[in-house]
Amino acid sequence: MTTIEASAGHATTSDVQHIDVLIVGAGISGIGAAYHLQHEQPGRTFLLLDALDARGGTWRTHRYPGARSDSDLFTFGYGFKPWRGPSIATADEILAYLDEVIEENDLAQHIRYRHRVTAASWSSEERRYTVDVTREDTGEQLRFTTDFLWMCQGYYDHDKPFQPQWQGMDEFRGQVVHPQKWPEDFDATGKRVVVIGSGATAATLIPAIAETAKHVTMLQRSPTFFISRPKVAELAEQLRALDIPDEWTHEIMRRASFKMGEELWRMSIDTPDALREFLIESMRPLLPPDFDIDKHFNPTYRPWQQRLAVVPEGDMFTALREGRASVVTDTIERFTETGIRLTSGEELEADIVVTATGFDLSLFGNVAFTVDGEPVDFTQQVTYRGIMITNVPNMAYVFGYFRASWTLRADLVSQFVCRLLTKMDEQGTPIVVPQLRPEDADMPLLDWSDPENFNPGYVMRSQHRMFKRGDREPWTHHKEYTEERAVLPTADLDDGLVYRR
Repeated sequence: MTTIEASAGHATTSDVQHIDVLIVGAGISGIGAAYHLQHEQPGRTFLLLDALDARGGTWRTHRYPGARSDSDLFTFGYGFKPWRGPSIATADEILAYLDEVIEENDLAQHIRYRHRVTAASWSSEERRYTVDVTREDTGEQLRFTTDFLWMCQGYYDHDKPFQPQWQGMDEFRGQVVHPQKWPEDFDATGKRVVVIGSGATAATLIPAIAETAKHVTMLQRSPTFFISRPKVAELAEQLRALDIPDEWTHEIMRRASFKMGEELWRMSIDTPDALREFLIESMRPLLPPDFDIDKHFNPTYRPWQQRLAVVPEGDMFTALREGRASVVTDTIERFTETGIRLTSGEELEADIVVTATGFDLSLFGNVAFTVDGEPVDFTQQVTYRGIMITNVPNMAYVFGYFRASWTLRADLVSQFVCRLLTKMDEQGTPIVVPQLRPEDADMPLLDWSDPENFNPGYVMRSQHRMFKRGDREPWTHHKEYTEERAVLPTADLDDGLVYRR
């Protein structure tokens, strides 16, 4: 192909910087990828580009009150760096952990913030990508070339949250806020707040806002499963009191978390009714005596068909018991000047409405891909093990687990990519591309996600813009960690991959 020509205001050829591996994103995935490259591919140059103004990705974007993990940090932390804090951590604690990884491994020199990747153009003749970048702070147009592109930008659109539009929103005299665009001067003191939504974000916001607000109402269209967890793991504290090395404590706690997660997942498949009863009965003693748990906290979907929302120390339940918060299950007819009118006819008065309505998936950061001059239509391509895409050379991506910590898969994918790069070097083949095999000619191409497996709104409303999956290996993804941790480290690097010189 012919690489994109320099135009007015764009970088010239002499400005182009070449990097062996270009990582897009400086969050959990990108920082982990950089660590593995540095330690497993020491002779390779690499660079991380991120459109945000600092590290952290999700934890930089979401700055709403109480922002915290909804996975335990012993599995959310990297396998190579022990987590020493509480099992459920705040956004600031997670960012401090990432800062330690960056500092301890001297990664800051490899990171460029406010660098938004806009286009990636592969040339088979040149055996490399040309990557166009916009400096968010200056508007300057930059250009890089790279032998291998690693997409670690996460899975949602940081710029545009999912924000439904209801009739009458423009008439509402109060404040409307989305958690992804949280104002620094937000103050709910003495005010009536309605939080629309019932997922992890709502469960985090409600107890935090309820500390000063007059009252907080969680308005949900349908219920979510919640599970209370201690902020501090008792076993970890016991091990630390015995002066057990941090590395040992980290590994023991990770294994304990794996075991618990596997048991819940197995129950969700084998005995979903028993798991439903367990979750509901676990919540019941933490709620007000007259609380209608079947109406408000008993979802129609199977347990783990959507994420379980973690409530640390039962803080949201405490707010409900103390009358500082309440739950309304209904649909919205319209906004009014003073609040929200529901389909039932009830009106919720509000000074502030928080639309905790979720996010939209962003396919590879909305970067425009071309291969040899032809735009890539990802909706017609197929995933390779949830790591690469058919007919897209020398590109890997990270997408984490739905039911377990994202970082677990980021570590596995990083190890896989490093193993792949070593194989390419050893056999002298600078190009690798996933391609369907002859026996896959009649393979059905399935939607990106199976709704019977996992069906939250952000997944279902994004199916049309995502790539496909097959019905056999290696064209599947969205497995559980308990399955992949034994498969990916030994996966056949010749099965489904074509190498070229």
